[in-house]
Amino acid sequence: MDAAPDASLSPAAVDPGLTAADVAERVATGRTNAFSPDTSRSVWTIVRANVFTLFNGIVFACFFVLFVLGRWQDALFGLAAFANSIIGCVQEFRAKAALDRLALLSTSQSRVRRDGAEVEVMPADVVIDDILILRAGDQVSADATMIDSRALQIDESMLTGESDAVDKRPGDEALSGSIVVSGEGAARVTRVGADSYANRFAGEAKRFSLVASEVRSSVDRVLKWMSWIIGPVGLLVLNAQMMVAGGWVHAWQSGAWVDAVVNTIAALTAMIPLGLVLITSITFAVGAAKLAGQQVLVNELPAVEGLARVDVICLDKTGTLTAGEIAFDALQAMPAAAPGIEAVLAWYGAAPDANATARCLREPFPVGVALAPSAYIPFSSARKWSAVSFTEGPVGTWVLGAPEMVFGDAATDAATDLGRVVTALASSGRRTLVLAHSAAVLTDEDAEAERLPPALAPAAVVTFREQVREDAAQTLAYFAQQGVGIRVISGDNPRTVAAIAREVGLDVPEGFDARSLPDDEAALADVLERNLVFGRVTPEQKKRMVLALQSRGHTVAMTGDGVNDALAIKAADLGIAMNSGAAATKAVARLVLLDGRFSHLPDVVAEGRQVIANIERVSMLFLTKTAYATGLAVLFGALVLEFPFLPRQLSITDGLTIGIPAFFLALLPNTQRYVPGFLRRSLAFAIPAGAVIAVSLTLYTLAAMQLGVSEPELRTGSTIILAVVGIWVLTVLSRPITRFKALVIGAMFIALVAVFSVPLLTEFFQLVDPGEDAAWLVAVVTVLTIGAIEIVRFFHRRYVERDLAGGGSGGGGPVAGEPAGTRRRPE
Repeated sequence: MDAAPDASLSPAAVDPGLTAADVAERVATGRTNAFSPDTSRSVWTIVRANVFTLFNGIVFACFFVLFVLGRWQDALFGLAAFANSIIGCVQEFRAKAALDRLALLSTSQSRVRRDGAEVEVMPADVVIDDILILRAGDQVSADATMIDSRALQIDESMLTGESDAVDKRPGDEALSGSIVVSGEGAARVTRVGADSYANRFAGEAKRFSLVASEVRSSVDRVLKWMSWIIGPVGLLVLNAQMMVAGGWVHAWQSGAWVDAVVNTIAALTAMIPLGLVLITSITFAVGAAKLAGQQVLVNELPAVEGLARVDVICLDKTGTLTAGEIAFDALQAMPAAAPGIEAVLAWYGAAPDANATARCLREPFPVGVALAPSAYIPFSSARKWSAVSFTEGPVGTWVLGAPEMVFGDAATDAATDLGRVVTALASSGRRTLVLAHSAAVLTDEDAEAERLPPALAPAAVVTFREQVREDAAQTLAYFAQQGVGIRVISGDNPRTVAAIAREVGLDVPEGFDARSLPDDEAALADVLERNLVFGRVTPEQKKRMVLALQSRGHTVAMTGDGVNDALAIKAADLGIAMNSGAAATKAVARLVLLDGRFSHLPDVVAEGRQVIANIERVSMLFLTKTAYATGLAVLFGALVLEFPFLPRQLSITDGLTIGIPAFFLALLPNTQRYVPGFLRRSLAFAIPAGAVIAVSLTLYTLAAMQLGVSEPELRTGSTIILAVVGIWVLTVLSRPITRFKALVIGAMFIALVAVFSVPLLTEFFQLVDPGEDAAWLVAVVTVLTIGAIEIVRFFHRRYVERDLAGGGSGGGGPVAGEPAGTRRRPE
């Protein structure tokens, strides 16, 4: 779209810009703003992180050894490791693709001056030395140096962390990615493409980072513990197996070392909870996929569990509780108002840099006669007012802005005419602006210093209404039932914000004016504990409020859609952005509501709770296996006994009593509320239960050896004991038993019976008839072990009840192993 040069800028700034030939020459030499960013994690980095791990190294080494020895039947455990690596790579490849699509710069067009005319081009088509025309709401598409400006203020919060808008004058630098919040100006492009600040910043913003996840951190801790003990235990087991085979020299010479190595591999692979890693990955992936179907984009899979841990949600009113769209409501003239109110409002609505609120005046106040201002101070989000002077028509200076920012405390004092009107309208939930008039005309010095004229008098109060989201009340009621605290934070009038909050069901008599917030963090935290609704909050205050809540041990979520919310969203434990929001805000958020519906948050909470509660349940299955496998390895190594399982036999119990049923259990609905300390509670069952199973199998082996039971019969008996006890542990941890759970458990039991009955399977798994004496021994040991498991579960349930009643105080913060307030976020 072509337009004439902007005559409101000084004549020196009306540079005709580049010619078509200049642009073509710069495009030919590659000096354009086109930029193809690379994610900070390359394909090789992703593969290395998911495939070349310590445990995968151990597993694949064992897998390879068994293949070399011709014992491929015992290498089935390698399939779980292989599947886990594939899923991990696929997840991160998808994350890489999403990150690569993230652009700090929005796709809105840039305004440049070429051949003396103003044209709009895509940001990638901006070239070096172009003249950028900047107005309120624009995003700077390339680094540039200001050549002229009129009250230009730019928000660089996403780039420098400075929340206050920065005044820009000729000679100052305008950084790409920043937002023009008020005024207008022209700037000459100095850096483009990969050299621009925004794209260098994007590389930092998109650096791969981990959201705080108790599930993931707990699994990582278990793997770290196992990495310390697996080496010494492996050597202990290998030595025992070689001794059983007649000693190292005899075993090597006779070839018995092959069985010794196979037995050692069986012990080591059983100790690694590979299935838990796999189930965790699958559960996160399924949760993210389900949320995607509900228009919730999960930028990082473990964020699925995030809202399950959140106990305070900070909501930005506009765009969250309200639809984000405002409309003109009414005009109430004040006594002795100066004439010309409607003409002035028409000028404000038609101004080139009119913001969203001012543009609402265009329809009710169409321009009749065009007014020519003699001086103008554009709107500033920091000042919250703008001013214009006329020497013809409505003579004098007219100021439009927030009442309390123009008239101070008088605007909120019900004893004054203005205060009485403003407080009444604001309390009804309407957004209020005051139009004030002064007979004095702004001088150039006044405009430069952004000073209000003297002798201002209120001329009219203008009100705007916001549409409250239909789903807001229901969503807030859900959070109230779930014990999740709500803090409504807005830059609007506290009374207006409180009225909207009451409309959606919050019991708040009035809002707290953020201009009175204390600077001390402890005092600020006290205010936040006592109040629910805050108005006139600045972007920096939003961030401080989040940090203050976190200092009191709260796990905080922050929602928003504007650039002014980005600092707080980044500081929160879980940032949630609206898809209609700024691209930079979505880039730092963990969750993005694609259709902007606040009502999706309960779905996210439910999904997160399902993830944590179900993984806590299935983790007890996997950790019990790790516990008894470690116990067996230590006991059989110390007692110099032959390991009572082949790797393929352990695959039976792993798959049918743990792996397959855990997959179904992990995806069941579960609304159990989150309490920190899931790993501690899981280990409270897994360690004693694992110890019981390990001791039982050791006693069975010793007793069977005394009875003269042969090695194949002994191994078959051990497999029967472990299979039956494993089914029982599955049953215990699945209580209360529903129809679906009974179906899963029954299917696993039938599969086990088939394994022990079908000739082809018994031959493959080397299962034989254990004999009458061994059968009685197997029955006795199985019954006693089941009884001991029930006792362990009895005391474990009592422990868990006390722990949940205490809110996980036995050792928890928001993340297992981390103090409250500890957070990981993008650097």
